Amino acid sequence: MSETAARPTASPQGHSELLLSLGPLLREWLPRQRWFAGKGRPVTDLTLESVTELQSDAALLHLLVRAHQPPADEGPGDCYQLLVGTSDAVAPQLAPAVIGHIAHGALAGRTAYDALHDPRQAGVLLERLRIPGSLGDLRFQRRAESRIAGDLAPRPLLAEQSNSSVVYGDELIAKVFRRVLPGTNPDLELPLALAREGCDRVPAPLAWYETADGETTLGLLQPYLAGAADGWDLALEHLIKQVDFTAAARELGRATAEVHTALARALPTVTYSRVQVEQLAATMTRRLETTAQQVPALLPYVPGLRTTFEALADLAGEGLSWQAQRVHGDLHLGQCLRDPSGFWRLIDFEGEPSRPLAERRMPHPPHRDIAGMLRSFDYAARSHRPWSPQWSDACRSAYCVGYAAASGWDPRTDPVLLRAYETDKAVYEALYEARHRPDWLPVPLAALARLAELP
Repeated sequence: MSETAARPTASPQGHSELLLSLGPLLREWLPRQRWFAGKGRPVTDLTLESVTELQSDAALLHLLVRAHQPPADEGPGDCYQLLVGTSDAVAPQLAPAVIGHIAHGALAGRTAYDALHDPRQAGVLLERLRIPGSLGDLRFQRRAESRIAGDLAPRPLLAEQSNSSVVYGDELIAKVFRRVLPGTNPDLELPLALAREGCDRVPAPLAWYETADGETTLGLLQPYLAGAADGWDLALEHLIKQVDFTAAARELGRATAEVHTALARALPTVTYSRVQVEQLAATMTRRLETTAQQVPALLPYVPGLRTTFEALADLAGEGLSWQAQRVHGDLHLGQCLRDPSGFWRLIDFEGEPSRPLAERRMPHPPHRDIAGMLRSFDYAARSHRPWSPQWSDACRSAYCVGYAAASGWDPRTDPVLLRAYETDKAVYEALYEARHRPDWLPVPLAALARLAELP
């Protein structure tokens, strides 16, 4: 095999050669990945959007691959970011990362694998993030004041996520977005804005990379909060030990309010007009009705839940309006970390990955994040046996008290909008659980039954 043939380029001919080698393997491998969005539908075709060689002789390739699935008239397909290693021999410890043995094309005879699981190749990504500049179809950037150490041992985080992360020496963490969309990812945009405001509740990005035209965020590097406890795990630990969690919930409410206040300073805010509030209520109603058709267990609660959104539209008709701003967008206990001193930080500002990027970047009243956290306390309580509604109620109340202490405003004084967002979140949860974790479906259904009965 010639050296030229072994080095795919960004030319159409190079793309064709690479697809001949990798296409058959990727069509089988992509749908099995946790972060693949098109579950349940076969990949009928692949298009290479870009190819960048991060190591010579195609040892490490950065690919943007568009997966086409039926029905073809639903759009151009989703674009995924892959870092693919190819080698004549793959170490045994990389067996779970293997994509397959290449039988055709310029790379025939090699084995392809997910390179983020290979410490050597993950180290290459860190080195690129340390050095600003362009390489092929990629552009690497870093904050001027950031200091990024090299020679840090990489290890991938193996938890199931919608993206992939690599920790470097318990000092840094790189997040690689898998399903990518044009636009600035809020997981970069919002932490950068908060860093400019001096808000220490969110780890500030140190470096990031994007497409060469700057239009699509691909990944970022942040400090790794070694020793910090995940909020979900912490809540379950307190439940199991029957230890009070209200003090932690109150401090988490304070942290949330501080982040909201800083975001309102850093980025533009708007006032929801009557029309916008009515559109919000109508959108929530449509989501309820559409979800009920897909999750029949939800149907008995639809009439009662619809009144929630009707009450919101009625308030708008009376002239009531709300301030909207950028928010986290998918806030729950698993998006919060508490360090050993008890200080809470918020992470993962990407928003709900299943929703369009433009929608995730829209301003919302802070109630949206608050409702997400209130739902998360309920989830934690119901995951423990016996279920303790008192634990959930106490944490929800403490969280709102902490929020009020830092913001001067108690979310419970605005019950109609808060209830609407909590209902909408529970509807989203019902659809997610029905599709991915049917055993968990009773959790959002119980909340929806309660919300349907509220006056």
